[in-house]
Formats: sequence, structure tokens, C-alpha cells
Amino acid sequence: MAYQRDTEALGKIAERTGWDQETMMPQGAADQRGVEMAAMEGVLHARRCNPQIGAWLADAEAADDAAAAQLYQIDRAYKRAVKVPGDLAQELARVTSLAQGIWARARAAEKVADFLPTLRRVIELKRQEAAALADVGDLYDALIDDYESGATAASLGGMFERMRPRLVALRAAVLAAKAPAGLSGHFAQDAQLRLARDVATAFGYDWTRGRIDLAVHPFSSGGGDDSRITTRVVESDPFNCLYSTIHEVGHSSYELAIDPDYGMTPLGHGVSMGVHESQSRIYENQIGRGRALTGWMYGQMVERFGPLSVEGPEAFYAAVNRVHAGFIRTEADEVHYNLHIMMRFDLERALIRGDLAVADLEAAWNDRFFADFGQVVDRPSHGVLQDVHWSVGLFGYFPTYSLGNVYAGCLNKAMRAAVPGLDAALAVGDTSGAVGWLRENVQRHGGLRNPRDTIAHACGFEPSEGPLLDYLEAKFGDLYRL
Repeated sequence: MAYQRDTEALGKIAERTGWDQETMMPQGAADQRGVEMAAMEGVLHARRCNPQIGAWLADAEAADDAAAAQLYQIDRAYKRAVKVPGDLAQELARVTSLAQGIWARARAAEKVADFLPTLRRVIELKRQEAAALADVGDLYDALIDDYESGATAASLGGMFERMRPRLVALRAAVLAAKAPAGLSGHFAQDAQLRLARDVATAFGYDWTRGRIDLAVHPFSSGGGDDSRITTRVVESDPFNCLYSTIHEVGHSSYELAIDPDYGMTPLGHGVSMGVHESQSRIYENQIGRGRALTGWMYGQMVERFGPLSVEGPEAFYAAVNRVHAGFIRTEADEVHYNLHIMMRFDLERALIRGDLAVADLEAAWNDRFFADFGQVVDRPSHGVLQDVHWSVGLFGYFPTYSLGNVYAGCLNKAMRAAVPGLDAALAVGDTSGAVGWLRENVQRHGGLRNPRDTIAHACGFEPSEGPLLDYLEAKFGDLYRL
């Protein structure tokens, strides 16, 4: 465990270097940062593959359930690490560090061709990594396992097949109904950031162990006693900043709430990206976009920006939850969001399997988007260049967003049954009942249990997509009078 703590500490330094790259690093430092990241990954990979770990594991005995979970996580990580050659791990770190900047510049210039050679190299390396990890079977499964232990392309594909008919039917009904007015106007950056900070505080974000910065693509980073968030600002759309912030506060609050006894150990992280996403999505959607809390937010907005283009808490609630078939995943409403993920899941699985060539990716994206959303993609930043994930090698990550939505639906059902007076408290900006229940039942346990057991333990029932779909149909059926 002493050896593991040092490895964990070095990993957090590497993560903070990545945070700096997306927030503070001067553009001209990109090549040097790639070398630095590769060097750090080389050190970490050597530590993770140290044969002494295997010897210690053979001799170790667990005194309790937490110790057994520690040994399980160390053993799992060790077995994965020894399968990946050190030079491949270093090259992946170097290339993805550089690729992020290349993607950002290509996105700003709206030039897909500037990014494709780099993406092709990233995919080559990820396929090599997957081949090293996969004893047999689907290469994509080996990559999914990095983010959601126990999930497979088949299990996720089945979940999507069950979700799609109800989502498509709900979307059709909503889009056929009269849409509420959206929010319009100019909202200055400084005022938005002050509001975002105050809303983060209302959600219990610990500013003594966190901070907020701007990034092209909002994210959270770190854990233990240092977990940071980022957001972005569009002066015509304050919801972009507000809900990006709440989303990242959900991620960061999970990390900050984990039992301190698990600090600098394998249990001191969120157990999976699906469970992590359940926290960010329930903060953002079931709590943050709910009728009760948006009533309080309406007052906050009027106080800071004056009279709004929508009048009254109910009209504001409708504007927050307005359904529209937009291009951008991170700005998608709850009805459309999972359809965005299904598209990415199918495309990246085809890329990893070799069924889709990188040269054909933009056309495949645009064709699929038109088929699913009925819109022609007007520019690459609204299409294949909108997400950072593929540039940094996060293949297998996208489906965990929908899995997180499914888990959030289950947690919301259980939380509302367990916390009396929840909406009355939220209506005055008091989130303590909601976030306290999540902290106690999910967050503090970190990696103690596997992902599905983490959710089942919190909810008292096995997770499924049913509660999420029921919630969406009830919420939007009410909003759109279906």
C-alpha cells in the first residue's frame, strides 16, 4: 500500500499537468509538454508493471472488505498494465498530448483535414493497446473496460436498443407540440462567472480544495484534497456556463467526498466513469433542471441580470428544459442527449474494429446525424470536431455518459423516496438534502464496490434504464402537455 500511494501521488501530478495544458499552458509549450507527459507516463508504467507487485499480491491477505477491495483493484490494474508495452504507453501519452492542441486548432479553423492524420495515429495506437489488453474477442470491449468495468459493447448496445424506441417516440411527440419560449439577451461573462461560482457554492462545492477556470471543453480534474472544475461562457446563452458548471461540480464533489481513509489508494477515486457521470448528471438534470431549483435560479438570474425575456419561474423552468434538435452534445436537452451518445458509440466502435476508415469519418458522422436528427451539419465544430475525446484517446468513454444517465435515473427515484421535503428545500436553493443523500449513499464509498453494485447498494434495486425513461416521459409530458 505504501508503494501504491506513491504511484497514486505521481498519477495525480500527471493529471494536474493535463489540467494545466487545458487551462493555463502557453500554446508554444505543446511539444515540450508532450515530452514531459511521455516521460511521466514512462515512470508510471514502470511502477505499475513492477514484478514486485505480483509478489506482494501473492502474499497479501485482506483483513476486511475494504482491504479486499484494495487488493482486487491493485490486481486488476497490475494485470492490465503488464499487458501493455512500456514504449506503447509512452507513445500514447506523447501523441495524445500533442493531438489535443492539434484538434483545438483544427476545430477553431473548421478544418477537419488538419486533424485527421493525427486522429489516424491515435486510433492506430489505441488499436495496438486494445490488442494487447484483449485476450480474445472485441477490441472495443478492452477499451470500454478502462472506464466501466464489466460493461461490454454487447451489453451497452442492448441498453441502447431498449432505450431508443421510447426516446424517439418522446422526441417526436415533444417536437410536434408547441415549444416554450427560449431565453434571449446578452449576459456578460463576468456576471455569468460570478453566478456560476455562487451556484457551485449552493451545491456544496468545497472552494478550499477546488477552483474554477475556463476551458474550451469543460472538465473536472483531480481528487482527494485537490479537485478542480472548468466551465465555458457564451454571452448569449448563460445556461451553457451555468449547467456546465453544475455538471462539473457533480464530478468534483464525488471525488472530494470519498472517505479520506481511501486517499492515495485505488479506492480513493470514483469507481467508474458511468458512476461518475451519474453524479454530474443528477446534479445537472434531476436537481439542477428540476422545477424546484430552477425557481430559485430564476430569482438569482433576475437579481444579477435584471428582467429576463421569459417572465416568472414557470416560464424560466420551461426555457431551461426547452427541447430542440441542436448540433452540440454538451448543449443537448435531456430528450436528445442519449441519441447523441448512441451515434458516437456506433462510430467509434466501427473505427476501432476497422469497419470505418478515418478518411470516411466526417461523411459517416454527417450522414448519421442527418438520419438521427434531420439536420445537415453546417460546419465541423458542430460535427465531428466538436468533442475533445477522440483526440486524447478516450475511445470507449462516450457510452458511459448514457450509462451515467441511466444510473442517475435510478438514484433520483431512490433519493426522492428517501428524502422528505426535497423540493421545498430546493425551491429556496438548499441542496443539502439531495447532495447529502448522494454523498452518504454513493460518493463516500469511492471504489469500494463495483459499478453496478455501487448503484444497487445506494438504490436498493438493480439498475436499469426504466427509471430514467419514466422520469423523462413524465417530465416532458407535463412540460409539453402530451
